[in-house]
Amino acid sequence: MNKTSTMSRIARSLIFIWFITYAICIIYPLLWMVISGFKTKSELFLNTWALPQEWVWGNYKTAWDVGVGRYFFNSVFVTSISVALSVIISAGCAFALSRFRFKGEKIILLIVIGGLMLSPQVSLISLYKLLQKLNIYNTYLALIIPYVAFRIPFTTFLIRSYLIDLPREVEDAAYIDGCNSWGVFWQIILPMSKPIISTASLLTAMQVWNEFMFALVFIEDSKYKTIPIGLMSLRSTLSTDWTVLLAGLTISVIPMIILFIVFQKQFVRGLTSGSVKG
Repeated sequence: MNKTSTMSRIARSLIFIWFITYAICIIYPLLWMVISGFKTKSELFLNTWALPQEWVWGNYKTAWDVGVGRYFFNSVFVTSISVALSVIISAGCAFALSRFRFKGEKIILLIVIGGLMLSPQVSLISLYKLLQKLNIYNTYLALIIPYVAFRIPFTTFLIRSYLIDLPREVEDAAYIDGCNSWGVFWQIILPMSKPIISTASLLTAMQVWNEFMFALVFIEDSKYKTIPIGLMSLRSTLSTDWTVLLAGLTISVIPMIILFIVFQKQFVRGLTSGSVKG
């Protein structure tokens, strides 16, 4: 018994050490990037790992003024619209596929799940030609429409798996009281699905915020560029001013960190409450 208890403590200690090490490997580069954004160019190269002797707040203002502010707004706008459309459309599809029985239901579900196998890279040329024919190339819609289309299959599958495990007594009571399907969806299903909605929103926001390929190919004008492409352009603009570039990188990661901290509990609940079930 004592030997088993000792082995258990050792195992827990090793797991704890492993997670501490992993956390340091993730957090330290972020802290280094934030702190380096406050340094002068000479300090960055001569005292790479030290704290700045004088905190240069102007690096962040310079980064914002030279273009990060505009790219930041573009990313916020595109991400917000894409997340809202993806989650609302996917929630509606998931509600229909989990609550109604109709002819062709399994075929539609198979088509939706089949969308997970579509690779964005394979569709790049066809999407490029389609966007040009629709006269929305080099606009916000050139990013929003593909982002929503490619996120719907996964988000629908995620939400549907959660809805399958939800109790239907409340819905049945609402139907008895005269509520229609639309009312049940908005007033019953969505409020009860906050954890998985938060999870789907966070995953979609992270994917859209960091997306690079579509933003590079479908956007030419600087006024529509998002953060990933904008920072690449900023690198050539700033030449060797790495401290300002690091400040811009710090600004670009702040929204996702804040979102994850705010929705952390809902994110974990959504992943552990039916999202891995079919």
